[in-house]
Amino acid sequence: MFDKALQIVQHYWGYDTFRPVQEQIIKTVLDKKDTIALLPTGGGKSLCFQIPALCFEGVCLVVSPLIALMDDQVQNLTNKGIKACTISSGSTQNEIITLFDNIRFGNYKFLYISPERLQSKFIQEKIKQLNVSLIAIDEAHCISEWGHDFRPSYRNIYSLNSIHPDTPIIALTATATQKVISDISSVLNIENISIFKQSFYRENLAYQVFFTEDKLYRLTQICTKTKAPVIVYVNSRKRTKDISNYLNAKGFKSSYYHGGLSSIEKKTAFDKWYTEETPIMVATNAFGMGIDKSNVKAVVHLYLPSSIENYIQEAGRGGRNGAKAFSVVLTNKSDIELTKELQTKALPTIDDVKLVHQKLYQHFQIAKGELIETSFNLNVLDFCNKYGFPINKVYSILQILINNGIIQLENGYNQKSTIQFLTSPYSLKNNKTVQTILRLYGGVFDQETKIDEFLIAKKINQTSWSVIEELERLVQSETIIYNKANTDSKLYFLVPREDDATINRISKDLKTFLKQKRQKTEDLLYFIQNNTVCRSQQLLFYFDENSTKKCGKCDVCLHEKTNTIKEENIIILLKEHEELSSREICELLNTKEENILILLRLLLSEEKVTLNSLNKYTLL
Repeated sequence: MFDKALQIVQHYWGYDTFRPVQEQIIKTVLDKKDTIALLPTGGGKSLCFQIPALCFEGVCLVVSPLIALMDDQVQNLTNKGIKACTISSGSTQNEIITLFDNIRFGNYKFLYISPERLQSKFIQEKIKQLNVSLIAIDEAHCISEWGHDFRPSYRNIYSLNSIHPDTPIIALTATATQKVISDISSVLNIENISIFKQSFYRENLAYQVFFTEDKLYRLTQICTKTKAPVIVYVNSRKRTKDISNYLNAKGFKSSYYHGGLSSIEKKTAFDKWYTEETPIMVATNAFGMGIDKSNVKAVVHLYLPSSIENYIQEAGRGGRNGAKAFSVVLTNKSDIELTKELQTKALPTIDDVKLVHQKLYQHFQIAKGELIETSFNLNVLDFCNKYGFPINKVYSILQILINNGIIQLENGYNQKSTIQFLTSPYSLKNNKTVQTILRLYGGVFDQETKIDEFLIAKKINQTSWSVIEELERLVQSETIIYNKANTDSKLYFLVPREDDATINRISKDLKTFLKQKRQKTEDLLYFIQNNTVCRSQQLLFYFDENSTKKCGKCDVCLHEKTNTIKEENIIILLKEHEELSSREICELLNTKEENILILLRLLLSEEKVTLNSLNKYTLL
């Protein structure tokens, strides 16, 4: 059977061998033994269930928490000629019946399904009719209440044991502590489970945290020195574009990526980065799924990540080829205080959840006891304005309701407004909005053209609402065709309206979740501010790996190495000579170049010295 696995991976993926841990896991699954696999980012988790599933007869049931992640994996398999599918949001019962008939009789190998879907007795009955060869639970840390993305619906996956009791299970995750792994095993109620855990230690990856008030200056320094692909993580969609534009204005080549882009825009940005036409990618954490570029030299966090688990996944995208790489966090005291403040503002109480949940039903005039299966258009901003809710807190509550299987939400961010002129705008030559559109966009007379109301407003120093009002007036005068983007989200209610009773049922899980969220933020801030313990040791300890070996590459270790050499010696030399190369400094101080280079790197990070155009060091 393992020979068949090698043939499959070579035929579909072009690999001749597996990684050592991959091979052990695949052999265990091929022997139909229940398995937990903890492989850090880039460890090749998907192959651990995809290869055995292709060796077995029947379909592999893959439980996954994110629609985007499921769609991404289905598309990747389909592109290889492997039959895979998922149940689309809003599918009718007849459409689901047709889908399961296609799976049964169409030789499908993979069915991706959300844990919330598994709550449905109808879906469970349809799964019962399938020849399920393997059950794969992706992002398995969601099972555990101690995991960083706990989803109560994941804890009901054990129902698959009664539906297909003889089918082997593999649970996979990239980030889990020993406590989480034990919880996964307990919840799945599996005896004699094989556990594979790969160390989080990355010998070639240097974790560095720098406190600076001028992040953009430090970012340009990093991009100047890094002659290989870079990922820059930011904390909002708008900032991806702003930072990318900033870097491009400084002479770098960058693209930007976030969850609100269309599929074509995402693919274009990714392809440009992957081929290194634009080797710098500025992105939100939506840039992560399926990212497997081996030569990323630096991963820069311009803003603090949300947890250590998220941080180690994102940082781990650097240096997958084994070459030296850097994970750099640029931060300052303001960042720390802002993170604390945002947690206070965004993290709700149980009473907050009850109130927003009740108002959602009230907003759409749904009576108590009623369940409407069609979707509603939800504009979150309008909803918040109507009831006076803070938008950050509402987003957090919506995610809680989604994770607990109470609602389902599909975002409509990937749409843009379009405009086309029907008559000559000559009579509107004094209209600032019209003239700005003509300057910004070509082809507005020939076809409907995508526009950005916010950009237009910015150019004429007005609000986007005033621009929209002006465009709607032009529609009334039959001057233009204007299709305003529908940025509403599609909202599905999954349970009848019961108000507080619904939230009371999940209150215990909710209290644990909120407590965990606070703890995750505290753990992250402690890591960022702890400059006395090796960064690698801190991370390993967090994931229950005790290490007495310092990495020698992080900012903490570099600072320790330079303690025997006085910074003042270099500063005095530069005051005397104005500019010196590293070799000249070594000769003047009569010391090893490697020690001087460490110290110079530290002085650069502290913004006490800089490199000029002649590659010589000068005082700032």
